[in-house]
Amino acid sequence: MSGLLRHLESFGALLLAVIWISPLLFAFWAAVHATTDAVNFNLTAPWTLENLRTAWDGAPWLRYFLNTFVLVTVILIGQFIVTTLAGFAFAQVRFPGRDIIFILVLMQLFILPEVLIVENYVMVSRLGLFDTILGVGMPYMASAFGIFLMRQAFKGVPIELHEAARIEGCGWIGILWRVYVPLARPTYLAYALVSVSTHWNNFLWPLIVTNSPDTRPLTVGLSIFGAPENGVDISVISAATIMSIAPLLVAFLVFQRQFVQAFLRAGIK
Repeated sequence: MSGLLRHLESFGALLLAVIWISPLLFAFWAAVHATTDAVNFNLTAPWTLENLRTAWDGAPWLRYFLNTFVLVTVILIGQFIVTTLAGFAFAQVRFPGRDIIFILVLMQLFILPEVLIVENYVMVSRLGLFDTILGVGMPYMASAFGIFLMRQAFKGVPIELHEAARIEGCGWIGILWRVYVPLARPTYLAYALVSVSTHWNNFLWPLIVTNSPDTRPLTVGLSIFGAPENGVDISVISAATIMSIAPLLVAFLVFQRQFVQAFLRAGIK
């Protein structure tokens, strides 16, 4: 009976994997075939790179890639600074109302980002950051999930190391930088993976707050490229989609083992 259950679990996992990856496989299939051959699943049809060339010439993809890379980098740096300081304060610094404030921070997890779009739009406009990469990334720099993750990582640091650093004359910042940050590297890596993948694929907020190709990320550029008024060609759109997700896909394939180890060490299930 146990053997049958294991086989059923394996089959279920394989089935879910196939369902999950099937859109990606179809996008790759369509990207290297003519539209009629792709839709009809003509297995004997010749492969072609013409769709990729057509997609590449149809939009300023280099600019979109650069904007996206700068965006995720700016967000990640801001998140690292905010979550590190806040996580350390909630983990090791005693101050009045610490637990209540931490609960209020965690309440952010129950609020969908879409609910705050209007307020974020007003804030960005007042700061003069509309249609800028900083304006796109600013609302995401204070992450409740990141603060919670850093707090849990810092609470796991042995207090003896903290006290030894105090005896050596380190201040709060010195203790944080010399003791806590190095020991939390797996957590930083795990959180970086979550942050980069999330904001690389973010669409709604960048669509609202950007108006020009100089600031549009890949997701917005891809939506404009595939708009019906530009003509719908499933093969060319699939080629553009493959180009957009290729960096994340290659990074995952190359660093798959490091990804899994980082999540396990950080305690993310």
